[in-house]
Formats: sequence, C-alpha cells, structure tokens
Amino acid sequence: MSETDNKPTLGRKPLGLKRSVEAGEVKQTFSHGRTNKVVVEVKRRKLIGKPGEAAPAPEPTPVAPPPPVAAPVRPAPPPPPPSASHETRQEMQARLLREAEEQRLRLAEEARRREEEERARALEEERRRAEENRLAESQQAAAPVEPAAPAAAPAEPATDATPVPSEPAPAAAPAAVPPPRRFTPVASAPAPKRPEPALAAKKPAAQRDRKGGDERRGGKLTVTRALNEDEGARARSLAALKRAREKERRAHFAGQQQQREKQVRDVIVPEAITVQELANRMAEKGADLVKALFKLGMMVTVNQTIDQDTAELLVEEFGHNIQRVSASDIDIDTSADVDPEGSLKPRAPVVTIMGHVDHGKTSLLDALRGTDVVRGEAGGITQHIGAYQIKTKGGDLITFLDTPGHEAFTEMRARGAHVTDIVILVVAADDGIMPQTIEAINHTKAAGVPMIVAITKVDKHEANAQRIRERLLEHEVVVEAMSGEVQDVEVSAKTGAGLDELIEKILLQAEVMELQANPDRAAEATVIEAKLDKGKGPLASVLVTRGTLKVGDILVVGTHSGRVRAMLDDKGRQVKAAPPSLPVEVLGLGGVPMAGDTLTVVDSEARAREVAAYRQEKATAKRTAQAPASLENMFSALAAKQAVIEYPVVVKADVQGSTEAIVNALNRLSNDEIKLRVLASGVGAITESDVNLALASNAPIIGFNVRPNAKARELVERNKVRMKYFDVIYHLTEDIAKEMAGVWGPERIETVVGRAEVKEIFPAGKKDKAAGLLVLEGYIRKGIYARLTRNDVIVSKTVIASLRRFKDDVPEVRAGLECGVVLQDTNDIKPGDTLEVFDVEMRERTL
Repeated sequence: MSETDNKPTLGRKPLGLKRSVEAGEVKQTFSHGRTNKVVVEVKRRKLIGKPGEAAPAPEPTPVAPPPPVAAPVRPAPPPPPPSASHETRQEMQARLLREAEEQRLRLAEEARRREEEERARALEEERRRAEENRLAESQQAAAPVEPAAPAAAPAEPATDATPVPSEPAPAAAPAAVPPPRRFTPVASAPAPKRPEPALAAKKPAAQRDRKGGDERRGGKLTVTRALNEDEGARARSLAALKRAREKERRAHFAGQQQQREKQVRDVIVPEAITVQELANRMAEKGADLVKALFKLGMMVTVNQTIDQDTAELLVEEFGHNIQRVSASDIDIDTSADVDPEGSLKPRAPVVTIMGHVDHGKTSLLDALRGTDVVRGEAGGITQHIGAYQIKTKGGDLITFLDTPGHEAFTEMRARGAHVTDIVILVVAADDGIMPQTIEAINHTKAAGVPMIVAITKVDKHEANAQRIRERLLEHEVVVEAMSGEVQDVEVSAKTGAGLDELIEKILLQAEVMELQANPDRAAEATVIEAKLDKGKGPLASVLVTRGTLKVGDILVVGTHSGRVRAMLDDKGRQVKAAPPSLPVEVLGLGGVPMAGDTLTVVDSEARAREVAAYRQEKATAKRTAQAPASLENMFSALAAKQAVIEYPVVVKADVQGSTEAIVNALNRLSNDEIKLRVLASGVGAITESDVNLALASNAPIIGFNVRPNAKARELVERNKVRMKYFDVIYHLTEDIAKEMAGVWGPERIETVVGRAEVKEIFPAGKKDKAAGLLVLEGYIRKGIYARLTRNDVIVSKTVIASLRRFKDDVPEVRAGLECGVVLQDTNDIKPGDTLEVFDVEMRERTL
C-alpha cells in the first residue's frame, strides 16, 4: 500500500490488523446548496464460541469449513485502508457485506453439524441403555431365586452400572455414569429402594454428556430435549390419561354396537305419513331415511308426507315388517268392542223427562230430587240439559235427564232420547197434547226406548186426565188404561201425589229391561252438555255408559284430547271414580267438545292426540268440501250472495247446547231475500276477538247468559259495538227477527191502476216532449208512477209530471178519454208506445 493510503482519515489513527471497526465517508446534500460529510463506521459482529472451541476467523475467499473442535485460532487479515476515492469505498463496502454473509452461512452450517452430532450421540446413548437393560433382564431371568434374595438386592445397581465391554462410553464424558436399568420386581423379592437416589444423581451427568458439558443450559427444556429424552423419564399429563381412557371406552362401545343384533320391528304405516314420524316408528334416524329416499330419486325432507307404497319401500330397506292400515283405522270404533256376558253387572237406569214447554217437567224432577231447580232457570223454562242421580227409599239409584221443551231445543231432546233407557213423557192435564209433546213422542219412537206417560197438574180443577189418554191415541200411544202397553201415572209435583207410584213403575220397567254394563274396563261416556268456565276451563257434563271413569285417565272426546284432572257429581262433590250410569262433570279437556260427542278412554297420550288430529282433519275436510269446487261455482255463489241481503251476527252462550240451539233457531229466520250469517259462535264470556270481529263486520254481538270481560267491555265502549243480551231463547229470536226485518226494509207492493197508448208527440217547451194518450184501462193521475214500454220492453221508469185535457190541467183522466202528459226525466217517446201507471205501497215486513 502507498503512503497516502496509510494517512489518517478525519483525524483517526491508521487501522491495524485487529481492528473491528471500519470507517467511511458519506456526503449528504441538503436544500439551498448545503452539504455535509458524515463518517460512517461499519462494525463487525463479534463471534463468541463455546468453551473449548476457537472462534473461526473470516477469510476474504470462501474455504472449506474447519472441524468444529480442532479449528486453529487464526487472526483476521488486515483489511485494506479506506481509499479517498468514492469508487474504492463502494468496493470496500461490498466486500465487507460479502464477507459478513459468508461468515453467517458458515456459522449456520457449523450449528447444523453440531446439532446432528448431538442427535447421533443421543441415539447412541439410547441404544446403549436399551442393550444394558436387555442384558440385565436376561441375567435376572437366568439366575435362580434364592431365599436370601432381599440381602443381595443392594448389589444390583453396581452390576447395572458396569459398562458393557462391546459398547464403551464416549470419550467426551468419561466420568458420566449411565442411569440404572428399570426392572420388574419378583413377587418373592421386594423391589429395592436404593437405585432411586443413584438415578437422581446420574441424570444430570447424562445431560451434561449429551450437551457437550454445557452446564448453563442443563435445566432448560428445548424442543430437541423434549423429543429425544426417554419417555419414561417424563410423567403423562392428566389430560392425556383422560384421552386414552375415552378412546378405550369408545372402542369398547363401538365393538358392542357392532356385535349387537338389529331389532326388527312391526311398523304400522297409514295411508300418508311424514318421514320423521316413520323414522320414529322404525326407531331409525330421520337423516338415514332421507338418504335412502335420495338414492331412490326422491328429494324430500323429514317433514314431508310420503304415501304408503314409498313408506313400504323404506321399511323393507331397513329390515322391518310393515303393517298397512287405512285412515279409518286410526279412529276408535266402539261398535266392534262388545263386552262378554260374564263381565256385565246391573246398573242404574237412565230416565229422560221430555214434553212441551211449561208442562211441569222440571217441577216434577224437583219433587223427585227434593230440590228446586226452576228458580235458577231464566223465565222459568229449562235451557240446559240437567243430569241428576237420586237414591230411592229402597236404596236403588236412578239417573234423570231433564231436557228443554222449547222448540229451539229439538236437537237437545233428540240427544236426550238417544242416551236414555226410559222416557217419561210429561203432559199437562190442563193443557193437552202440544207441538213439542208430539215431537218428543217421535224422538222416543225413533230411539226405540220404552215410554212412561206422566200426566201432571192433576191437582188443578180443570185437569182432565182421561182426555189426555184419548188424545194420545191419535199419535199411536196406547196407555194401559186404554188396554195398551204404555204405563201411565197421574202425578202432582205440587202436592207430591203419584210420585212413589212413578218411581215404582220406573224400577219395574228397568227390571224388565235387565240393564247391565261392564264396570271393569276402559270407560266410555256421552257428552250431555259442555261449556267454558272462567276458572276451571273447558267442562263437559258426561254420562258414563260403560266402564269406570277415573281421575287421571287419558281421554279423547270429539276433536279434543285431554286427561281427567277432577270429576264433580251433580251435587258439586269431587269423586275419584264414576261407574256406569253416573253423570259427572269432567275437568281437564283440551277444548270444549260438542254436545253428543262420545268420550273414550285410551291407553296413551300419543294415541289420544293421533285420534283427535285425525278427527280434526276430517272436520276440516268436511268444511272445505262445502266451499265452491270450481271457479265458475265460486263466481255464481258470489253473485247470489250479492243479490241476497246478509245480516251478520256473533253468538256467545254459556253452554254448548244453548249455542247449538240458538244458531239453528237463527238460521231458520233466513229466506231467499235476507240471510242471517253467524260469523262466529262459541262458549264462554265475550272476548276481545269477538268484539274485533263484530266491529270489522258491523255485526251485533248476541250474548246468551254471558257478559264481556274487562278488555272486551272497554273495546265495546270505545268502538260503540252493538251488544244484545238475552236469557230466554224465544226473546232472542223475536228481537233478531224484528231487526232483520228492519234491515231488509219495508216491503214494496206495486198495484197497476191504468194503461194508455201513445198516439202523437208534441213539443212542450225547449227540451221536453208531450205525449197525446188514449186511456185504455183504469185511470191516469198526476204524480203517479209510470212505466213506458215499447214492444213489451221497458224503456224507462218515470213519474207523470203534468196531465192536461185540451188546455186545462186536470188531476185525473179515466178510461176512454184522451189527454196529454209530460213524463219526468224522459223524452224517448214514440207513437205506439204503451204507458203503464201504478201505485206503490210500502208495507212493514215480518219474519
């Protein structure tokens, strides 16, 4: 190097061979022509080797890497001094960067080699330990077991610690002692306790041996140590043990499932069933059935309905047996269920009291019961079917049903005749045979039940019992006094005369009939009356026909299902069981049933829900079938509805029988020109939904023995909805008939009073025309209605505005005379037309 190169730069001393910092100069340029020179120092990375190893020095040219342990320490060659020129400094910086990169690569290669050597050394150590353990176990198995084995046990670690001649310990760690072997203690000799401290003392030595004597990193757990250390030296975590046990349990359970045989089931399949319901009956997964249907080319979901043939394919696919049933098989058929003769026992007779209104039916029942029911009925007439059971002086039980006598309760009387054993026909001795009496006779004959004629009010002076017997002959009712088979008795509810004789004849008739029922079976009953109680919910008065109804029984009645929560007898007492012929009030129904429905006890809630759902579907289908089937029929029905005046009403009553009677009575008020339409009918108090429905349809609400609740009353007052309250049914029908007549309007009656022929047409003023007429019939009067026809076709309807004879105004012109008229609001008049005049009378309508 030249002398110039060795000159100091920026006051620095010349750099020697062992310099660790190199300097350079960088010129910085700023705004406004300012510049600055900055000295840049480049420091080399200081390499620190492990103890016993020399740090390799960088060389200007790449050479082969020296051995990791025996590398000689060489001083780094002195770099050339920095040149003053700009190009020399750039070359120097590039060279320094290149040397630094080479040094980094060389160090990385050395670290990789050291790591491989350590890994190989660790594997060799593992193999040596395994060989020592194997030799020790083989020696122990070959050695005879002596009684003094416990005394010789402490000498075993010394034998284990002896190195194997074929595999000497590595020279790098001559003082390292291998850990003791692990062995299984023999039953006759207990395991020694002394090797444990030896193991604790030798394990750090083995670590130092594997790490090349680096004591600083002895306690630090690295990835290499965690992977290469003996697994026996580390304890398993609690989570690992849990996972292993869970894996064994699953494997055991899976083996049991595979060994278990598939259970073949008899699957009952109706005509239509959902995929999920079919899966439930097969005890299979719904997703599996959907997959099977996908393979068959049917894209369905678990909620879709499939037919019976498709369900059969699925049942056979899964290895089950199918039992086809029709939709009618779902319903309960009680006709096929006949009780055997040996299970029948005597039961109390069911007696229904029927007759005309106000003939003394309820008073007779009061006398028999010793109570007073008439005072509780509005207007002194029975509006509900009452069911009671009395006990006679001889201890016999008789069940009585009291039916209404008003004409509106025809169906209730028919229902009473169908559930009864004996009918007592009540006829007032002072009144005779009346329309409802004849109707009761017809119901009794249709039901095929025996009849007992009770002639009441015999205590009155105008009573004539013989005339009643004679009048009954007109309706083919021949009493015993007239040589017939029908029993008759004269009674007086007021004085009590004839009551004992009536009871004797009832018991005699029941004995002849040999009334029996099976009490030891699932109960069946007939709904006599049903209502919605505010506190108790849906209630049903039922008459048990066979079996014994118990609290807790699952039942289905009509379209509703439920469970018997409680039962009350006719006196309001709670009973636990109801034998045949006992009337009880049942709590726990899902809804208010229809009067006349059959109550049946079933074995499960699923069966009850299935039957109720099937009956609900049938009822819905029946209502749908009454709708117009085609578009043409729908338009014709709409046109007919527009031509007929509708009178909408909302009906709410206290019991189901009253609702039924009111709706039937109101429907009979309709005719061809005005039709009463019941928007909704129900049982219970008037609710908000009833008020909203009436408000939307501008309909009155008819309440029979019910009142609106608080919220409904507020809506009624706010929206001024019309409310009509009644407690006697014939008052209700009379009021609605009058209001319907008012809506219908007065009747328009036209009476033709004259006819005339148009002869000539004359102008009358600027716009009007006058017609010269010849009166053919009757007369023509000023202001009368007229109808102008041409070729028997009506041209216009008008009024005669002016009538003249010659030039004089006249009030009337008779037949055979000529006159001139001016018609109001019409000028379409031609010679030859006919003028028909008529009077209009508005008459009040009656329904």
